[in-house]
Amino acid sequence: MSPAPRRRRPASETPSVPPAGGNQRRAVPTMQDIADAAEVSQSTVSRVLSGVETRVPIAAATRERVMAASRQLGYRPNPLARGLRGASTNLIGVVVRDFSDPFFAEAIEALVKESMAHGYNVVLGHVHPGLDEAIPLTSVLETRHTDAIILLGDVRVHPQLLDDLRSSRVPVVALWQGTSPLDFPSADTDDRAGIQAGLEHLTALGHKRIAFLSAELPGEFWVRERAYVDFMGERLGGVPDGYLERCPNTMAGGDAALRRLMALPHPPTAVATSTDLIAVGVLHAAHSLGATVPDRLSVVGFDDIQISSHTVPALTTSRMPTAKIVSHAINRAVTLARDPDAARQPDLEIFTPELIVRESTAKPARRR
Repeated sequence: MSPAPRRRRPASETPSVPPAGGNQRRAVPTMQDIADAAEVSQSTVSRVLSGVETRVPIAAATRERVMAASRQLGYRPNPLARGLRGASTNLIGVVVRDFSDPFFAEAIEALVKESMAHGYNVVLGHVHPGLDEAIPLTSVLETRHTDAIILLGDVRVHPQLLDDLRSSRVPVVALWQGTSPLDFPSADTDDRAGIQAGLEHLTALGHKRIAFLSAELPGEFWVRERAYVDFMGERLGGVPDGYLERCPNTMAGGDAALRRLMALPHPPTAVATSTDLIAVGVLHAAHSLGATVPDRLSVVGFDDIQISSHTVPALTTSRMPTAKIVSHAINRAVTLARDPDAARQPDLEIFTPELIVRESTAKPARRR
């Protein structure tokens, strides 16, 4: 049963709309304007636009009349005002460890697409480790302004932010937390399996002198490095002197690290890296040094960022299942946001990377 039709406002009372091209700014349509146009009460408009279930169902014809009026008037809901009333804002907050990392840039793009597929928009916050405590983020992403929060990357360098997120009533889903404590529902990659797959590939080609470049990341994340050390110990008798290098997670860091490796008395015939960003720097340095890839040096990365398939030669790497991880996170976040009683205890979903073999790896060159 639909509510009784509302009296149409006389023409003399109807809000005037300035003509296009005038100096006056066009009036922002309100729910009252929609109610007048659809001849219903403002409370009916509010219930239709918010999607809230009502004890007495709203007639389909009434609902369509309200939606048609809102479209005709160009009504746009105010997410902040909706949040202050306790309604869904259809916003998901995303806290990103580092915008400058191409891996996270691609993850953000996947998050935006997946969020929009669920009817949500994304609000971004940045917590680069070089900045001060990210306390202002909670004022933007806190309880009443977003329906859920996605945390991208290990942010242990910002303990105040983590404390705020732990105490927030907004559900939080964390991605790529590495070895950080399990505080929220989380998803991550089997990094050990990804590194092992790349090293198995190199040994199958015949490489024994395999070096490793380990990215210096926030939170003391050395899982991929330890996977290399364990593999070398079990399969090749240990890590040769100088074959393990730690460097900044940048192309310049990879470039400089490879130059140090190639200056060793017995340089490696293959290099594995903990990120593709470092591997791109390795390819550049190898070209500069005349260490042709893959004839004289094979290179394996990790992540499969977009540039990896366009380097020269194209990079062999372990592909991060980013789309699957993001889809899992958004589904989890939306479920928690729509069901206040859903369990939010910390848990961990692990996804396995896939080795993508391209042109940067080959059998080691025979000695002359």
